Amino acid sequence: MSRVSRRRALTLAGVGAAGLAGAAALTQLKNEPELTTAASATDAVAFTGPNQAGIVTPAQDRLHFVAFDVVTKDRDRLIKLLKDWTAAAARMTAGKDAGVIGAVDGIPEAPPDDTGEAIGLPPSGLTITIGFGPTLFRDASGKDRFALAAHLPPALEPLPKFTGDTIDDAISGGDIAIQACANDPQVAVHAIRNLARIGMGAVSVRWSQLGFGRTSSTSTGQATPRNLFGFKDGTRNLKAEETDLLREHLWVQPGDGPDWLAGGSYLVTRKIRMLIETWDRSPLAEQEMIIGRTKGTGAPMGMTGEFDEVDFDSVGADGQPLLATTSHVRLAHPHTNNNARMLRRGYNFVDGSDGLGRLNAGLFFIAYQRDPRKAFIPVQRSLAANDEMNEYVRHVSTGIFACPPGLTGPDDFWGSALFA
Repeated sequence: MSRVSRRRALTLAGVGAAGLAGAAALTQLKNEPELTTAASATDAVAFTGPNQAGIVTPAQDRLHFVAFDVVTKDRDRLIKLLKDWTAAAARMTAGKDAGVIGAVDGIPEAPPDDTGEAIGLPPSGLTITIGFGPTLFRDASGKDRFALAAHLPPALEPLPKFTGDTIDDAISGGDIAIQACANDPQVAVHAIRNLARIGMGAVSVRWSQLGFGRTSSTSTGQATPRNLFGFKDGTRNLKAEETDLLREHLWVQPGDGPDWLAGGSYLVTRKIRMLIETWDRSPLAEQEMIIGRTKGTGAPMGMTGEFDEVDFDSVGADGQPLLATTSHVRLAHPHTNNNARMLRRGYNFVDGSDGLGRLNAGLFFIAYQRDPRKAFIPVQRSLAANDEMNEYVRHVSTGIFACPPGLTGPDDFWGSALFA
């Protein structure tokens, strides 16, 4: 394993402004050592590989998610941006500045090619993951924007409106999404800030979201976290070690759609506001009935251990099912949804308080899957129609993106197969 300090970038003093070009950055990348999966808050995560980092790699504690609108009409300008972003992301995930000059060693007359707030900070397990929205392929009028329409995956359709949705279009959708996760919030913010800076004139920020406290575990080595309702979340999440299940439910396989997406995945985002104050006034027994798990151990109702199999058939002394027919666990379980599985990677959020003094807080839901038509959409339809929890949550934003496979090496860039 190699850990590279951002300070090392400062030794590149004297490189001229022309060195900021993406091609130069990619050349620099060729000399980077191979990095291994993060094992602690200070480690770097490999940037290249068959799949993008930030999906099955261990979920970090902090999130900065952003959706961009592409404002340039020039296909070549868009491709150059993707190359520049790839080079900058490779550098930042290795713990370096975004550009080859760095935050403080450029000429005084020019803006630095790094914003500087991460100087002295380690990589912190930073991962940067990209996805392409359906509007990158065709705009609202159906126009083929960048000669990409023939490569639009059939499964990359805008999500339908579900029962109870209160979607705000201003914080939904987007042409390109980037997820930055790290164990230090300043490292994640630094990554998105610099990518937005590099994209100025080609893209504009449509919306963004900060998150904290991962709400699921993506490896067997991680404990199950709790959401803002105080319950364990993601107990049955797909895990990195379950390679057969990942192949079946997570990674797009050859023949599923266009070749450029094989080895990638579909990303669904939903911002779910939790009505915290209403929930906090609910009795414990009612909370547990709604979730379908005990609050202490996280065990399914009627069971004793968190990872015990859910019992759908047992009834209590009153003749009623121990696991309520409207419970979240029952309705979301693969058993109820034709074995639909997703890899969830969501985060808690608190965006201050609203005008009535209530917490503007909840879950920023992130899920990756092989085909949303067979996973998120049928599961959410089931939940939207019957979940008792709907009384306590509001879905306020939505998004779907196709995430290409991982990078083959230092000469590759995000979307290379799509734009080939």
